[in-house]
Amino acid sequence: MEYCGKRRRADKSGVSLLPELRYPSVTEIVSSARALAAHRPGLCALRQIGVSRAGRPLHLLSVGHAERAVLVVAGAHANEPTGGSTLQALAERVLHERELRADTSWHFLLCADPDGASLHVTPAPRTLFDYHLGFFRPAGPEQPEWSPSVLPPDRLPPETRALTRVIDELRPYLQVTLHGTDLGGSWVQLTKDIPGLAEPFAKSAAELHIPVETGASDAAGWPASGPGVHVMPAPGSDAAYPSMPDDARHSTWYHTHRYGGLTAVVEVPMWASDLVDDPAPHPAPDAALRRLAHRLLRDALRCRRCSRRYCRDSPAPTGPPARREVGAGAGAGPRPRLGADAARRFDDGVRRQCRRVRAPAPCGPPRCCCGSSRRPTTGRRRASSAWSPRGRRLRRTLPGPLGSPGAPGRAPVPHGGRGGATCAGRRGLTSDR
Repeated sequence: MEYCGKRRRADKSGVSLLPELRYPSVTEIVSSARALAAHRPGLCALRQIGVSRAGRPLHLLSVGHAERAVLVVAGAHANEPTGGSTLQALAERVLHERELRADTSWHFLLCADPDGASLHVTPAPRTLFDYHLGFFRPAGPEQPEWSPSVLPPDRLPPETRALTRVIDELRPYLQVTLHGTDLGGSWVQLTKDIPGLAEPFAKSAAELHIPVETGASDAAGWPASGPGVHVMPAPGSDAAYPSMPDDARHSTWYHTHRYGGLTAVVEVPMWASDLVDDPAPHPAPDAALRRLAHRLLRDALRCRRCSRRYCRDSPAPTGPPARREVGAGAGAGPRPRLGADAARRFDDGVRRQCRRVRAPAPCGPPRCCCGSSRRPTTGRRRASSAWSPRGRRLRRTLPGPLGSPGAPGRAPVPHGGRGGATCAGRRGLTSDR
């Protein structure tokens, strides 16, 4: 079966040309799972386990009939589309390799948050800027896995209740939830320590040319059993940061502990940086933090001025109010409909602001911060240090599941510079950031 994350473009004669590198949509993932179930009906089963807040179905693909179960969850965060393609590849591998399902049944939750996935509209980002143009991520109380850490049980969303029902039904000894990050490396978070995991994890990452992130911010304050392998606090221990309003120990990750299981949260990057696996201390951390804080404050003030000008110049909405999108805050009102002129002015303002903060334009060829298409100057390399410190290059690692055919590979750095990004997921795709 052809990998759904690779859609081929065809010319007028119908001849297939280069593949289009993109993440599969929820519809494509469900279609792929339905095809697997139809191909091996005695071994695979696809069923609906619930519906989302907007009425979208939640599908579970099961492979095998053993009592000992593994649950794989994808799409828990709307802005992390890497899990869907990985889930597809893993389901096909389990189906074709008998030893993987000899004494274990595998169950795949295709997308835990289909409503959020419909609002994150960047299936094929070529740059970090493209990725953030269509960015959407719901607040913590609306995330299926995280909502129990901030909401009482009677206010949990239906996606969370469906996930916990599946855990209660299957009683998996292992739950693997597939997550992703936009820039950095790969790491694992465990609800219970797995001795010896760090070595095979590092070996797998090295084979795929993905760096292991040794200082992930998501795991700050948690002990590490090895490079890139972090262990969350035990249910009876003290929280790493008691002042935080939410607690990971109340999330669905710990629901498997009721049946003696554990959860592994696997993170993989869309763009990889070789610097995240460097454990050497920074030579001047205080000065670097002050410099970054100054830049963040400066850029935030510029963006605020830009948004204020946009709100002041935009015409008042006309006609009936637009329906509030799923995922908006509980107290959010309807979003106004913007006219074509207002949308065009806003887009022009974004482009001007991007040039001020040295960000790539939303479309078009990569250019220097001065607007020319010549090779980046030394100043450009210094400006790009926020993305690739010390001039090292970033690598585009996805789309494409971990371990998929053709995953390793490096493409040439664009413009001959050292601050570009190359694709480690497929050859030939380059990015300016």
